[in-house]
This record gives sequence, C-alpha cells and structure tokens, in this order.
Amino acid sequence: MFESMAALAAQLGEVEAQLSDPAVHADPALARKLGREYARLRPIVHTWVAWRDADSDLSAATELGADDAAFAAEAAELLVQRDTLAAKLQLLLVPRDPVDDNDVILELKAGEGGQESALFVGDLLRMYLHYAENRGWTTEILEAEDSDMGGYKDVHVAVKARGMVGPNEAPYARLKYEAGVHRVQRVPITESQGRIHTSAAGVLVLPEAEEVDVKIEPNDLRIDVFRSSGPGGQSVNTTDSAVRITHLPTGIVVSCQNEKSQLQNREQAMRILRARILAAAQEAADLEASETRRSQVRTVDRSERIRTYNFAENRISDHRVGFKAYNLDQVLDGELDPVVEACLAADLAARLSAATPGTPK
Repeated sequence: MFESMAALAAQLGEVEAQLSDPAVHADPALARKLGREYARLRPIVHTWVAWRDADSDLSAATELGADDAAFAAEAAELLVQRDTLAAKLQLLLVPRDPVDDNDVILELKAGEGGQESALFVGDLLRMYLHYAENRGWTTEILEAEDSDMGGYKDVHVAVKARGMVGPNEAPYARLKYEAGVHRVQRVPITESQGRIHTSAAGVLVLPEAEEVDVKIEPNDLRIDVFRSSGPGGQSVNTTDSAVRITHLPTGIVVSCQNEKSQLQNREQAMRILRARILAAAQEAADLEASETRRSQVRTVDRSERIRTYNFAENRISDHRVGFKAYNLDQVLDGELDPVVEACLAADLAARLSAATPGTPK
C-alpha cells in the first residue's frame, strides 16, 4: 500500500535541499515555485510517515496482544489510528489541479444590466478584497476601467498568499470556483418605482504565472503605446503611457493604462498576459485529458449563471452545488468560506469518483 510514497519522500528531500541553498533565493520566482512544491509535498509525506509508524506499531502490538490484554487494547486503538491516517493520505493523493498552489489574477467584467452591472462588479471586488484580507492574502489592483455612476466596467486584481500555504489554502485553490457568471437581483439606485432588476457580472480566475512557468519570446510580442483615456491627472492624457501587448502565437491582447509610466503599465500587462497564456495552456491540457471537464465561462449571459445574489431576501445561492444561505450581507463583507467549502467538497467528491475504477461518472 502507498508504494509510490518513497519516491515522493525523496522528491521532498530534493526540494528541501534546494530551498536551503542561498543561491536559489537570489531568484524569487524560482524560490516561490519551490516553496509551493514543498507546501504540496510536505503534508503528504508527513502523513505517510505517521501511517507507516502506526502500521509498524500495530504489527508489534498485535503480535504481543496474543499474550497480553493491554497490548491487544493498544492494537485496537492503533488500528483506528492507522486507518484514519490511510484515509487522510488517500485524500491527499487524489490528483489535484497542477496550479492549485498558485496566486491568482481575478478579472471582473460588467455584463447585462448596464450601470447596475458595473455597480455589482464593485460589490464583488470589495467582497474579494475583504475575503483576501480575512485570509491574510495581499491584493493589488492591476487595471481598472471605472463606470460613470460608480463601480467598474472591467477590473483586474492580483491576489497573493504570504509565504507557504497548505493544500487547498492557496488563492487559486480557493478562488477558482468563483469563475463564471454571477447574477444579482435587487432594486437599482436608478429605479424610482422600487422594482427588482436582474443583472450579471462575469468573473475569470487566472492562475498567476511566474516567468519560470511561462516562457514568452520577445519576437512573439507586438507592443503598442498610446495615450491613456483615464479621468485625468498627472501624466494621464498627456503622454503615451498606456501599453497594449499582443501575443502573436495565441492572439491574446492585454492593455494597461492605470499607471503613470509606460514601464509600469508594461510590467502589469505582462503579468496579466502570462496568467492568460498559462490558463489557456492549462485549459487545452484539461480538455485533451478529459472531455467532461468544463472550462470557465467567458460570456456574461444570465442564463449561464453559477451564483445568484438576492438582496431582497438577503440570500446567496450557488447553483452548481445547491448551496443556499441567508447571510448575503456577511458574504459580501468577505465571509465567503462556507460557499468555497461547499465547492471544495463537491470537487473532491467528483475527483474521488473519477479516480475510483468502476465508479459511475
């Protein structure tokens, strides 16, 4: 049982040795990548060591228990302990998304509903910022297009974990379930007769890619600069500081104009571009490996909703897993974990089903 664990233990030892090398930390991107690998392997190997020790102790106690009732009682306890550790290890060994340990870039886009949708994007952004703060993550607005009456037409925000985190604790592992169309039902501030309107906003969740994850050749890029079209201020509308980068092999286009300098906008655009290229490559690999895996929703159509936020009833409903709660005000204030945990549980059940031969899909 768990015959492959010795190889994972050796792999953990190699990662530990690399992380102890000061030269590795001269390359922050490589150090972070090794840190994520260490955080993934450590609980698996430690659980296996505990299981192995319990199994060995169980064998000894069982042998001695034939002549001593005390050892027989200890053997019964060790059997429960060993089986509990075995179940935990089996869960840890279920194949995970290879980018679960990554940080993320969230893209929030207004959709059907006009100004009300843009205001809802602002609500979603505050929800994610508060959620990140609650979990001790850091956030950074990379690019934002304001709406005339408040909110955002389009906003990109980077979410990063501090240090190494365990399985299902990294930003991508928890936020990837936010990808899709979010529907809101409420009375808009522009509604004079108190009627409830429905509008929608789209959320994309991209695993943030380091330069060691995605190699981009300079010759594959077309970089255009233009004058920013923001609301004004120093350097805005007066210099060619905005940047548009086109990745020629994939056709992916990213524009950034929030920063005052062309260099800063280029750096932000490259971060978003790397994340989109990694996400596209991952999606292609997923589709090739399994036709049943769904990609993230990239249209903002109310019929493709994953979640509904009903303000009149203070209700939040996740339509994928049947989650429903009447604490919408708390969720919008960042108390998102119950919804995320419901999605995690459903995803784990699906992966366990897929990993078990003969289990109906």
